[in-house]
Amino acid sequence: MPDSVEALLTRPASELAALVRSGEVRARELVEAALRRIEANRDLNAFTLVDAEGALAAADAIKPGDPRPFAGVPTAIKELNPVAGQPLTMGSDIFGDYRPDYDAYTVRRLRDAGFISVGRTAAPEFGIVPVTEPRRFGPTRNPWNPDRTPGGSSGGAAAAVAAGILPVAQASDGAGSIRIPASCCGLFGLKPSRGRISSGPDAGDNFLSTNGILTRSVADSAAILDVLAGYELGDSTWAPPPAEPFAVSAAKTPGKLRIAMTTESPLGTPVDPVCVQAARDAATLLTSLGHEVIEVTPPNWVTPQLIEPFNVIWGAGIAAGVRIGATVTQRQPTPELVEALTWAYYQRGVAQSSADLLGAMATLQGYARRLVAFLSQYDMLLTPALGQRPLAVGYLNTDGADPMAEFGKAVYFSPFTATFNLTGQPAMAVPLYQGEDGLPLAVQIVGRPLGEGALLALAAQLEAAQPWAGRLPARLTAQG
Repeated sequence: MPDSVEALLTRPASELAALVRSGEVRARELVEAALRRIEANRDLNAFTLVDAEGALAAADAIKPGDPRPFAGVPTAIKELNPVAGQPLTMGSDIFGDYRPDYDAYTVRRLRDAGFISVGRTAAPEFGIVPVTEPRRFGPTRNPWNPDRTPGGSSGGAAAAVAAGILPVAQASDGAGSIRIPASCCGLFGLKPSRGRISSGPDAGDNFLSTNGILTRSVADSAAILDVLAGYELGDSTWAPPPAEPFAVSAAKTPGKLRIAMTTESPLGTPVDPVCVQAARDAATLLTSLGHEVIEVTPPNWVTPQLIEPFNVIWGAGIAAGVRIGATVTQRQPTPELVEALTWAYYQRGVAQSSADLLGAMATLQGYARRLVAFLSQYDMLLTPALGQRPLAVGYLNTDGADPMAEFGKAVYFSPFTATFNLTGQPAMAVPLYQGEDGLPLAVQIVGRPLGEGALLALAAQLEAAQPWAGRLPARLTAQG
């Protein structure tokens, strides 16, 4: 057995599963190590629930030779996904102590693959903002610098993986919520194509959001996407299956690609020169690998007016979420039960008409169609991942006197990600660099519709050329 089981938690999940399968390491040892790492990193506030008893019982049931691809590997589920018997709070007081009696299909697929969940990871209230500081649970902190955000909404998941608590963690992305925390915490984060992973059983489909995973390695992301992807009974829309497993695609050479690049914010906001330089450095690296990079400005790329129809959809979704919370706890929605920003969106959502919602959808779908058509002449698009460096904890106050003004700050921080939730294209944050401030520095690469396989192949090539897995926060090396 290795000298330190804790040290194994920064290794790929596939390697850990192989160790469990061979009997070299027991699943219980991995879970116990993860639980110790949670205790050692309590200051990060990455978890809203730790299920030590349940995780250890699940681990004890796994024996050497278990054929499941990730048998015995510890993970965690994001606060916004239902797990049978565990609190589903959406990061909000309005959900009280509601415990659903069912699992999200994503949760079931992870469990069926052999993963063991050690608990729930923190998210902002209703996943609204790109930082993780819900009033109900308090701020989650970045393992690279606890004064900075790990991003959001999958901030707890990213902090847990970056801190070496878990090798991978479940996440979701409705406007960048996988890619933003991946960028803040030095992880690999792929947002799959719309319809690739089922949103069931709570939704037939989802225009903006998709589930996924946060990992250190491209190979892990590919193999876990193979576990998560696929039609579920009752899905109203779904992506067609890939021609081959994503793990196979990720292991292939990508060939020569024609890659568009822009560093201009689609919302017209200023972009930190460090983030711009990261994209330009990535372009140089891609060129050295044999790819062609062409700087472009897509037609109508700078469209800050899209914030309004996006907010119409956002408001409708949040209003529905607040009403669900009120229903399961049999309470009336009041401003005391939710943060000020949530209440502002709730009021907006209930005041909108069905015509407002359908009009906003049509506007955004029309924009998405035009952008996808322009980008079809390229294999991929390269942009900065973020517009600013990871924000200071407390900089964005979702419970302040002017919550919509606070939300406006998010536009400056993460202007590049939400566009590709609108288009439904797969997009990934690739943590190629580290800034002079000591924090990770990533770029975003967007693929063609349904093009996860090609993205993963390129990501693996970049990972081999400029590895990032060995870069660890100082706290992790100090803790051993």
